[in-house]
Formats: sequence, C-alpha cells, structure tokens
Amino acid sequence: MSENLDIRTGRNYDAEALIAEDLAHHLHPFTDYKALAEEGGGRVVTHADGVYLWDAEGRRYLDGMAGLWCVNVGYGRRELVAAAAEQMAELPYYNTFFKTTTPPAAELSEMLSDLTPDNFNHVFFANSGSEANDTILRMARHYWHLEGKPEKHTIISRHNAYHGSTTAALSLGGMDAMHGQGGIIPGIVHVAQPYWYGEGGESDPEAFGLEAAQAIEAKILELGAGNVAAFIGEPIQGAGGVIIPPQSYWPEVQRICKKHDVLLICDEVICGFGRTGNWFGLDSFGIEADFMTLAKGLSSGYLPISAVMVGDRVARTFIDKGGEFYHGFTYSGHPAACAVALENIRIIRREGLVEKVRDETGPYLAEALKTLDDHPLVGETRSMGLIGAIELVQDKAARKHFDEPGKVGTICRDHCIANGLVMRAVRDIMVLSPPLIITTQQIDDLVALARKAIDATARDIGVM
Repeated sequence: MSENLDIRTGRNYDAEALIAEDLAHHLHPFTDYKALAEEGGGRVVTHADGVYLWDAEGRRYLDGMAGLWCVNVGYGRRELVAAAAEQMAELPYYNTFFKTTTPPAAELSEMLSDLTPDNFNHVFFANSGSEANDTILRMARHYWHLEGKPEKHTIISRHNAYHGSTTAALSLGGMDAMHGQGGIIPGIVHVAQPYWYGEGGESDPEAFGLEAAQAIEAKILELGAGNVAAFIGEPIQGAGGVIIPPQSYWPEVQRICKKHDVLLICDEVICGFGRTGNWFGLDSFGIEADFMTLAKGLSSGYLPISAVMVGDRVARTFIDKGGEFYHGFTYSGHPAACAVALENIRIIRREGLVEKVRDETGPYLAEALKTLDDHPLVGETRSMGLIGAIELVQDKAARKHFDEPGKVGTICRDHCIANGLVMRAVRDIMVLSPPLIITTQQIDDLVALARKAIDATARDIGVM
C-alpha cells in the first residue's frame, strides 16, 4: 500500500487504491484508455497552492499550464472559497429561466459589460467554452434569420483551431482527428491558419499574415458573401500550439469581415482575463468583434462558468425582433459560479495582475524563453504575456519538424513531469500558460526545468 499524508490538508490518500478505482471506472477526457491502463494509471493530484501542485505520492510540480489555461489567480485563493461558501449558504442554486435572476448573475452581467469593449452590453451565461461556442453558433445563424437573410448560414473557421469538444464546438474547430470521431455538422468550413513558423516558408511574416487573412476573403467570395454568417477565431490559437499571428493578420481580418458584412466571433476562452497582458486578447490585437466567448479565467477554474458577450448589433435584433430564444442550460448563471467569478475579477483588479503581466512577467518570460533558442532541438520560442511555446524541431536551419508528429513532444512532456514541471505537448510544440501570479524567480525555475527536460529528450533521440 502507498499511503501518504497530504501535508496541507492533513488528509490521508491511498494512491494505489485511488488509481485502481480510477482505471476501473473513469473515462478521462482526451485519453487513450488502453494506453493509460497499460501504463498503470496516471497521477492523483491531491492539493495545490500558488503555482504548485502536489500528488498523492508527495511530489511537487510547478504548474506551467495553470490547470488547463485557466487558474489565472493561482491555487489556494481563500477569497474564492469564501465567495462560493457564502453564496451556497444563502442560495446554492436557482435557475435563470422563467423571467428570474439572482443577485450574483445580475451583478456579474453588469461587471462583464463594464469590463469588455463598449459595444458589449449583454451576456448569455453557460458553463464551458464549448457550450458558449455552441450558443454563438446558434445566435449567429438566428441573427441573420431575424434580419431576413436565412441564407447567411455558413461559419468560417481555421484549420487547427480549437473551439471546444461538443459536436457544434468541435465542428467550429479545425482539428481533423476530432472531426474523424463522429463527423461535423454542416455549414462550417475551414481556411488557413496564420502559423508563420510552421507554414510560412521563406515569406516575410507580415506578408504571410496578410496572405492567411486573405484566405478568409477567398472563401467568402467562393461561397458568396450572402451565404456567410460569421468568422470565428482565437486571438492566439492556444490548443493549436500557441499560434501567435503576425501583426498584419487581425487588421486584415477585420477589414474583410466589415467589407462583406460577416459577423466576427472572438474566442477569448484562453486569452481572456489577462493572459496576453491586456484584459482580453482582442485588446492586444485591436479586434472589433460581434461576439466574445469567455470561460476559463472568468472564474480561474474554481467553478464551471462561461459567458457569451453579445455585441449591440446582434443583441438589439434579438431584443426587438427575436421573441423567445429557445436555448439555455440548467446551470446558466449558476449563483455560486457567478459569485466566484465576481470575486475572481475583483482579485485580478485589486492585485493589478493584468498590468503585472503586461509590464513585468510577460516581458520577462519572453526573455527567459529566448535563452532556450541555442538548444539543438529548439527551432523557435514565442510568447505574448503569459502564454508561450517552444517549437521542438528536427532541423533548426530548415525549420523542419519531426516525421512522426507528437512523438518527441510526448517524450519531452514526460520528462517535464518527471522533473516537477507541468508543460503540455501539442504535437512537438511545448506550450505553457502559468498562473498570472507567477514570479520572475518562478519563471526562471520553469525555464530551467524546461531546459532539463529538453536536454533529456535530446539524449533520448540521439541528438545530445
């Protein structure tokens, strides 16, 4: 038996029993179940504090991914625990159907309207980024129906985009492996992504950014502008590999959408709430959107909640012409989740975390990552704010990736874990998005651990 004392809570955990129970009954997300069983199961994470996690064996990890891009204010925030407990004691649940609201839902609606750009004054609550993007898909199509243009139905997205894993959300995304498991819904098409390092060849990055944006216009012209409802994109493609577009990209996308009267959906699930050094990714790129998808950092992951920010143009049509909108979730505007989100935003404001990322830790991370550029496996490092990537390549000079995508990245990820660092592999790109509370010393530790893992990977594949 492997029984360990949790040093923070004083609770005892039988790691072997928990792993056995998990393997017997728990179907994990994005997991090869046979492979997990053959490996004897995974880690049991028992507690966390600040930027660190501990497992049932007592090992500590620096969480370079903030959970799943979400724990912006870090772990162990008693203010968020108290906000949830106080709300649950007063009103643990009530729905927002049937002309009803709750104080936290009403207050969070106002706070988000104040926090987002001026044209966003209405919000629809859901529980995940996937649900929020499902909602936007329906809203975008219904908007054009209400405007007497039901033929404006097609949504344009990008190859290698990720917008969630429900059927509508994975259809909006551009990941072929996901599309192959059940197919996608009709009326969604995909165009090139602005991935200069991997797909730009020898072209100038800014010229490539324009070219990638103009692929959207080419698709609009192919389909006919009268048939296109919207374009959806993340400011920075997170799960796609932290694809940071050239500065020329988003202004051209903006121009194209306005020219052809196509709604612009900005998926801020990862970029929102300070990740890029501004409150939202659209602030970092000067994007004027018709919809914003919010989740993850909205509550720092402490409770499930997401939100669709609906621009005035769409909201006015829904209010004036729409009648009843037949859509919603049991937990839309859940009072405890809204209470936590309110306090989470107050913490971000009170501690100046957005400004800290913009002025201090974001630039520091960029410089720290650059110290890895001399490594024989590292083709490029890139970051904006506290979201970054390390490209592992077979040939630096030729920017050539490995022949079996994902194999080397998986080796590196496993070395990261073995050395006490959580960093995710997307194909052979090591991606990171630490909590916004991370210090410069902890960034140094993160990069040192990353180098150690990359060195071990290089030895494994015979490069060092």
